[in-house]
Amino acid sequence: MAVSRQQRRPVVVLYERIADAIREGVYPPGSTLPSEPRLAGELGVSRPALREALLLLQEDGLLSVRRGVGRTVNAHPPRRGYEHLQPLEQLLSGGGPPLRVRPLLRTTEEPTDFTTQHLLAPAGSELRFWESLLNGDGTTGVLSHEWAAPEETLEAAHPAFAAALREAAPAVSMLAALTGASRGIALTAHSAVSATLLGTRRGQQLDRAADTPAVLVTQVVRVGEVPVLAAKHVLATGAGALPVRQSN
Repeated sequence: MAVSRQQRRPVVVLYERIADAIREGVYPPGSTLPSEPRLAGELGVSRPALREALLLLQEDGLLSVRRGVGRTVNAHPPRRGYEHLQPLEQLLSGGGPPLRVRPLLRTTEEPTDFTTQHLLAPAGSELRFWESLLNGDGTTGVLSHEWAAPEETLEAAHPAFAAALREAAPAVSMLAALTGASRGIALTAHSAVSATLLGTRRGQQLDRAADTPAVLVTQVVRVGEVPVLAAKHVLATGAGALPVRQSN
């Protein structure tokens, strides 16, 4: 049964009113919202309710708070509905410029248990493997490992995929290369999130202690039922918020 707007919590109704105004251009990207007293008066709501709704909008990436300026509308608000497949450097950017991709390794390797399981790679095949650091605002908080399916699998799924990986610039993630070459071919992904510790090697790469808590995101990207990319992303404490969007 559908839930009517009247059955929603008041703060959610207020959140939607402001979000709709942002998407309709009443408050365009980059603009500064009116002060809290003025906005509360315009919307006919109390300041505590408005403050709670504004905090939720900020947490959800529609607004940013700038010292000495106030609340501004982000240039690239998050999409509604089902998850929109994006490279991690874009997801973690908070609506700003994508994080920088610093390549550590671009090579090929034989399948491991992980890639055999997720890419269905036969024994003896060669898989592209890219290791990268994602940087932003002077910090390094993400270590990314990406594997592509065997060349013949990529060619069968979409000929442009293999060419995109061969010709990609070093400072590009594998997923960014594939999404850029998809050209109407639908990509879907499944991700799993778990807690872990960095460990010695990853700690050295991220300049953190080995016992630093981290989030491990494993991701498999498919064309139809065919897996074309598998990845492990390690996000150390302070790496930024990872948006997760769900719908039904």
